[in-house]
Amino acid sequence: MRDPDGLAGAFERLRPYLVSVGYSMLGSVSDAEDAVQESWLRLRRSSTSEIGDLRAWLTTVVGRICLDMLKARRARREDQADMWLPEPLIAEPAADGPEDQAVIAESIGLALLIVLESLTPTERLAFVLHDVFAVPFDNIGQIMGRTPEAARQLASRARRRVQAAPQPDPDLPAQHRAVDAFLAAARHGDFAGLLELLAPDVVLRFEPEPGTIAPFEITGADAVARHILRTAPRFLPHAVPATVNGSPGALYGTWDQPLCILGCTVTHGKIAEIHLIANRAKLRHLRLTFTPGPTQPSQ
Repeated sequence: MRDPDGLAGAFERLRPYLVSVGYSMLGSVSDAEDAVQESWLRLRRSSTSEIGDLRAWLTTVVGRICLDMLKARRARREDQADMWLPEPLIAEPAADGPEDQAVIAESIGLALLIVLESLTPTERLAFVLHDVFAVPFDNIGQIMGRTPEAARQLASRARRRVQAAPQPDPDLPAQHRAVDAFLAAARHGDFAGLLELLAPDVVLRFEPEPGTIAPFEITGADAVARHILRTAPRFLPHAVPATVNGSPGALYGTWDQPLCILGCTVTHGKIAEIHLIANRAKLRHLRLTFTPGPTQPSQ
């Protein structure tokens, strides 16, 4: 651990895991990478001879950094009514190899990220670290400065909120069939077909490029189907299939220059949620998704 090169190598091996923790906490690739980079700087300033478990130590540090970032973000957005959508993770289905599939399978879905955004920062921390990454409540309590039992209660409250939200079908091929049929119905202007595929209380959320139109949300199968039929002729002819946060979706534009990402949540064979993200600030990281290379921590 005292060897700088050895420490950097150990950190690099943990980087994908740490970015995953940060992304699950923050819903932002860029913010997650900032949190992980800050954890490296803190590691460099620490007495590494006293660190017994580097993974646990770094998980704690990243958790604390993310908690502070969530609190700051919540304070900035207190007076804002704008809808929030996360930065999506995408991959090209035809190019998925075993390694790609493993990474995608571990990614956290858009629907869950949206639910997590409604939690308090401490609820989110407790749920993500315990339920997603199996961090003990003793460690989580230390991060928050609370008892393990208090951390357990926070995670329990968060879990109830998460379980009340639409849950993606576990059968991925069934998800693909539903989304493919949905896209086909939209392309052909099949209103009745869309109504058959949409859940009665389906929600469509759209986050556009800032300065164009305001973000909006549409609820109900009839209203969503009518909106899709109005906009599909401009969007779908140029859309290609994509895996979005581990679930089927579509990309508008090109892989090098994505303009909009469509993600879906399929529940009981029906489209329960549609997420459209056209905010370029939330898509600029995507061109790096397919060719990640080793990154040496900044000195």
